[in-house]
Amino acid sequence: MITRRAVTAGLATSLTGLPRAGWAQEAGSSVQEFTAAPNKLRLRPDASGEVEAWTFNGSLAPVMRIRQGAELRLRLRNDTTLPLSLHFHGVRGPNAMDGVGGLTQEPIAPGHSYEYRLTPPDSGIFLIRPCVLGSSAEPQERGLSGLLIVEEANPPQIDQDQDLALLVDDWGLNNDGSLAPFEKSAEAAPAGRLGSWLSVNGKPTPQRIEAPPGGRLRLRLANACNARAMRLRFDGLKAYVIAIDGQPTSTFEPLRASLPFAPGTRYDLLVDLAPEAGTTGAVMALIGDGLPLLEIATAGEMRPALPAVAPLPANTKLPDTIKLQNATRKDVMIKGDPKTPNAPWTINGAAGQPKGTPLVKVKRGSPVVLTLMNQTAFMQPLHLHGHSVRLLHALDDGWEPYWLDTIQVPENKTTRIAFVADNPGKWLLASTVAERFDAGLWTWIEVT
Repeated sequence: MITRRAVTAGLATSLTGLPRAGWAQEAGSSVQEFTAAPNKLRLRPDASGEVEAWTFNGSLAPVMRIRQGAELRLRLRNDTTLPLSLHFHGVRGPNAMDGVGGLTQEPIAPGHSYEYRLTPPDSGIFLIRPCVLGSSAEPQERGLSGLLIVEEANPPQIDQDQDLALLVDDWGLNNDGSLAPFEKSAEAAPAGRLGSWLSVNGKPTPQRIEAPPGGRLRLRLANACNARAMRLRFDGLKAYVIAIDGQPTSTFEPLRASLPFAPGTRYDLLVDLAPEAGTTGAVMALIGDGLPLLEIATAGEMRPALPAVAPLPANTKLPDTIKLQNATRKDVMIKGDPKTPNAPWTINGAAGQPKGTPLVKVKRGSPVVLTLMNQTAFMQPLHLHGHSVRLLHALDDGWEPYWLDTIQVPENKTTRIAFVADNPGKWLLASTVAERFDAGLWTWIEVT
């Protein structure tokens, strides 16, 4: 359980703004070297023990920024003890660069390197995380995750005071602050590792910043937890959603000032602050009584009046319509029970296999409808690689006005998604809970 003591350990964090670790890459630049390696860190300031984390170039939660249209060139060297590959979660890039070890590439063995080269077609915020069939949970829990921000080729005029990228993670720590051991799960259907300590950008929570009264911030939030789904609440702040899973959406205020936040989910928000100096607003994780992730204090002179919040330009690379009447349709039945020894995680009766028959095989440009039937007692977050999807209405008469690549299917419920299969290759439909993914809760589609 995450405790109030674990949270208050971070209260010494100063109000100097959040660090922007990582690098920016422009079109035509040289390859960026990234080394994944062990690094002993003291995550909890009050702890005596250290965590043997795995970091990229010595840092947790790097933020990588490139301009839309630029080629991302990243050479990953694996100096850890496990095979690795990197998935750019949400990027609709080429299949060979999707980073699924065991499906789209050979895993990178310890001591070896691999170069990723891709030009992301969309602007937005994307997760970078390990993705090796059967071996993703430990590297992710040790800290190998980051953010890729693809900034618009023609940036929209947003009147904002700060642009903050926030990578939320949780860690399974012992009482002394060291990393809890990784025990081989005896369960055929592991529920997933829930950490006891939250971090933002690898630092204690709550992170704290100052901003002018009446100011406006852009927050880019991503959930990199192994298994922890939560809701976000915005206290003392006026929040507007402008993008979901990296894709622009019609601007809206979250219902009851809260948003669902499962592993793999990303949001872009504009947040307006109180007009008075000396007030504090917070982004809260609704765990227990609520834990603050970010606290924003107003200080200084009041900012001039802001214009009304406007939506981001729509992504014209996504289809205007999906011809549901012509769609290939497939049921996706999810089963499994951590409490029952003989009830492993399965999709349509089987664990994921990289060889054999795909769930769906369609020609490029075909519309597809998947009926996701969650016949388990757990919410199931699923990520479709290489594509963005629409969440269909119950009567098949339309869809929600936003795009997703990470879908939350409530326990014992059915959700339907539609997309145009316009990206050739073999693409995972997989649990974003790392331990469930390792246990086989995934399948794949093929676009020819």
